[in-house]
Amino acid sequence: MNNAKSSVRPFGWRDKLGYSMGDMGCNFSFQLVSTFMQLFYMQYIGISEEAYAVIILISKIFDAINDIVIGNLVDTKRIGKKSKYMPWILLGGVTLVIFNVMLFAPVKDFSEWGKYAWCLIAYCLWSIAYTMVNVPYGSLHSVITDDPQEKVSLSTFRSIGAALPAIIVMIVLPGIVYSNTTNSAGEEVQILKGETLLPVALVLSAVALVVLWGTTKLVKERVDHTSTENAVGFKAMISSAKSFFTNRAMVGATIASVASVALFNSTMALNNMVFQYFFKDTGKIGIAMIGSYAPMIIFMALIGKLTKKFGKKNVIVTAMFIGAVSGIISLFAPITPDSKGMIIYVLCLMGLNLGNAVFQISVWAIVADCIEVSYRQTGKSEEGTLYAIYSFFRKLAQGIGQAVVSLGLSAIGFIEGADAIQPATFGEDVMSLYFVVLAIGSLTAFLSMKFIYNIGQKEEKEFAQTAQ
Repeated sequence: MNNAKSSVRPFGWRDKLGYSMGDMGCNFSFQLVSTFMQLFYMQYIGISEEAYAVIILISKIFDAINDIVIGNLVDTKRIGKKSKYMPWILLGGVTLVIFNVMLFAPVKDFSEWGKYAWCLIAYCLWSIAYTMVNVPYGSLHSVITDDPQEKVSLSTFRSIGAALPAIIVMIVLPGIVYSNTTNSAGEEVQILKGETLLPVALVLSAVALVVLWGTTKLVKERVDHTSTENAVGFKAMISSAKSFFTNRAMVGATIASVASVALFNSTMALNNMVFQYFFKDTGKIGIAMIGSYAPMIIFMALIGKLTKKFGKKNVIVTAMFIGAVSGIISLFAPITPDSKGMIIYVLCLMGLNLGNAVFQISVWAIVADCIEVSYRQTGKSEEGTLYAIYSFFRKLAQGIGQAVVSLGLSAIGFIEGADAIQPATFGEDVMSLYFVVLAIGSLTAFLSMKFIYNIGQKEEKEFAQTAQ
């Protein structure tokens, strides 16, 4: 590795702020899509849960392949003179505005197959745009600094940047996109006002573009990974794939990420439905949001000191163990549809999200360490393609998670459409489904980080010594 620190300003707050703005920009779009797209197409547009599951799986397979293609393009094709990554981030940001809006177009009057086609095409186009931002942004982590503790701080600030859009989407938007009404059975219910999501998508996409532009102005690339051979085309992709799958740490981190994304990040629609159908109070969705993010907020202040003293793996595994145990306990918690039950529900989410929160704060530093291992093993500059392969599995996980949710909803009797009357036990069933999915995710991620991921405190210290 060649380090060009002497020719640019030292690593500092501008890099941390700029890097946090990158995930903020990504998440203004991603959080909206992951939280409301499924509800929009099933409750407002009227697509069945089985059809939605098929559409999502097809689009995510396309999206995952698209990640590797764009990752290879980022590694091999410079579209700007000064930076390898920044022009891709800006180009993706512009197209993200267009396709984010397209995704929430009110096409409820289309034919059944017209709705299917619109959903599939719009989501695939959105996925291309998002990948053009997210892959180069994720790869950027490896070239801002080669100091392990500075990488941890970048990962922490990335989590801070991701939190703001999540707070807006989960706390502010429910008051805008839900309304109270009376269904045909004379019951007071809360429905999704799907038509409000189009202007919301336009506003959030525009904000995303502005903050992504901020990333390109504040972040400096300092680390020069000089490859011993040029990365070109299909052969380079095969070589990078070999580097990926022979890197045990990368495999372990990827399995844990798949569990986290598929069974935590892709299931927020279930949380909304718990408040919509069990507690019957979407105005308090923000309470669950606080429960979800409280562990993350606490550990943001502590993660640097904890990982420096105990190592990233030890801190993550300990937190994940607590989360896995909490997940099992949550399955038997006495939750009732009142204020007391809501408090117990939030406490269960706090325990479940402890391990996931610590992992999410540290995951980008972990991936950067895994890429560093591959560079030391091969001497090749493959950070874009390696990150894209990692992203490939995260994207598959998103599809798997949403498909699991859709098929799970079908199994408990969900009826699509804004005016649908759900089964009498649907509220309790959707909450049970949510906790089962979270518990499985917690246990899977814990086992992978404990027994497969193998970058321990010793290796982290070696990275730190090399960086000095």
